[in-house]
Amino acid sequence: MNQKISISFPKNISVEIKREDLLHPFISGNKFRKLKYNILEAQKLEKKTLLTFGGAFSNHIAAVAAAGATYGFETIGIIRGEELVDKIAENSTLTFAQNRGMKFEFWNRLEYRNKEDEKLIAILREKYDDFYLIPEGGTNALAVKGCEEILTDEDAKFDYICCAVGTGGTISGLINSSFSHQQVLGFPAVRSENLGKIIEDVVTNKRWNLIDEYHFGGYAKINSELVDFINDFKDQTTVQLDPVYTAKMVFGVVDLIDKEYFPENSKILLIHTGGLQGISGMNKFLEKKQLPTIKYND
Repeated sequence: MNQKISISFPKNISVEIKREDLLHPFISGNKFRKLKYNILEAQKLEKKTLLTFGGAFSNHIAAVAAAGATYGFETIGIIRGEELVDKIAENSTLTFAQNRGMKFEFWNRLEYRNKEDEKLIAILREKYDDFYLIPEGGTNALAVKGCEEILTDEDAKFDYICCAVGTGGTISGLINSSFSHQQVLGFPAVRSENLGKIIEDVVTNKRWNLIDEYHFGGYAKINSELVDFINDFKDQTTVQLDPVYTAKMVFGVVDLIDKEYFPENSKILLIHTGGLQGISGMNKFLEKKQLPTIKYND
């Protein structure tokens, strides 16, 4: 579903947002798309367990736990940060995942950095038997295939497709399924030198660009300016944005409109990739820092 953004923009620019956040109450947004064909593949291979990786506020961890509970898989989450082992109850994302049956292993940051090492994967397979491995963020070829289904024929009217970028799966699917007159703009949530190459290796055209000035210092980094933007945007449009991904992208698009990046009469489609479950945890963090919090009715 696309929702028109009821804000008056200059140069007769119109903006709509695709409400992927409404796809499923727990398997939210792009995670629903990324997991769709991976779940089907795991069922086809008769796997009983899903194993994946993620951080403390990971939308992906929450989505995999929810998918496991929904489709009858056991789930294992390898979590970045061994200091979290005694703090599950303080973390809304990990609590959500645990309540849906996910078991955790907490790795220190050095171990986690090497999570794709074949020796570490072999140790995990020896420990947990025969699981279906889903990479951090959920991005693989099957995830890209799922994300190619985000755009519909009705979206041909847009000139620009804009989305937040994490591991590159969602934007890759959007690029592959975009119409020949469209430009896809990605707004990375964290600066990464390899991200462009990762995307380049799986996409089928060159009608895309990464704009990396709007990550606010890195993954899950946030300040009062972004909080105020999220709250003002919700007051103006009723659309709740998540602070890790979609809010940074929307902030960037609005800023670029003000800076006359887009031509006159441009039609822009924003992709809301979900992730609202992380807001409660983010607000606890903001309260500790004595910063303004995000208006949110969970």
